[in-house]
Amino acid sequence: MPHMKQSPLMLFVENVVGFETSNTHKHMMEVLATIGFVTQEYILSPLQFGIPYSRPRYFCLAKREPLSFRNPSVNNLMLWTPSPFMISKDTKLTNRLDDNDVNQEELETSCEPIIKFLEMQCSIGTQQEYMRDTAASMMDGKCDIDQISTTSTSSKHLQDIDIDNAFEEDGDCGADKNAWDPFFVPPSLIDRWGNAMDIVFPESKRCCCFTKSYYRYVKGTGSLLATSGDINSRLQPLSLKELGLRFFTPREVANLHSFPLDFHFPSHVSLRQRK
Repeated sequence: MPHMKQSPLMLFVENVVGFETSNTHKHMMEVLATIGFVTQEYILSPLQFGIPYSRPRYFCLAKREPLSFRNPSVNNLMLWTPSPFMISKDTKLTNRLDDNDVNQEELETSCEPIIKFLEMQCSIGTQQEYMRDTAASMMDGKCDIDQISTTSTSSKHLQDIDIDNAFEEDGDCGADKNAWDPFFVPPSLIDRWGNAMDIVFPESKRCCCFTKSYYRYVKGTGSLLATSGDINSRLQPLSLKELGLRFFTPREVANLHSFPLDFHFPSHVSLRQRK
């Protein structure tokens, strides 16, 4: 940038948390200051905006002088607010990310429940029965998968998914595959990785960040949804197999990322590519 004839007027940078402590970040800030940029930096998560998705990210806004920010008092600072962002004038800003767990309960209270981001809008108590009955109907040839009731955000992604490619070596479901729904977690995976799974319920107000290995592996790649029981099931000695665990669908992941309702993948794009 120092060698450009005309530097851009404004810059926007996004990166993972931790970038703000790197040498690359240090060099970036030195260059921006040298060529006359003022900056404001933030660590923000969707949880702060009412979305039940824990995905903190680093953001940098930069403007070339004489442009300025509306609130210059926070120029050249790294800002982290552990509260719902800008929910009131009393929102406290601190200079460092000192404690990721601060006000976590307050953040989750301000979020919408996960059920509002799901495709299947069955009641929690009847969802497992609904899916079981639908599967039985399909086995009898009485129901097509496109006839499954979904919300207006539904797409035809289910019929386009290559089930054989949904799991790889570490997550091969083998004989446990459910031919009508590739998103359900087979018992073999629950037996092997159950203790490492992050399980959420439709009424939960938090889920973990999804990674590019979601659908391929179940350990540390994102949350799984319990379609049977409720959030109190975590306090009961229920078998994980009784919870009707499934992966979030591509449309649901898109919803949690705030993609528009008319966003959809081309039919030839596989499940692995969609993530």
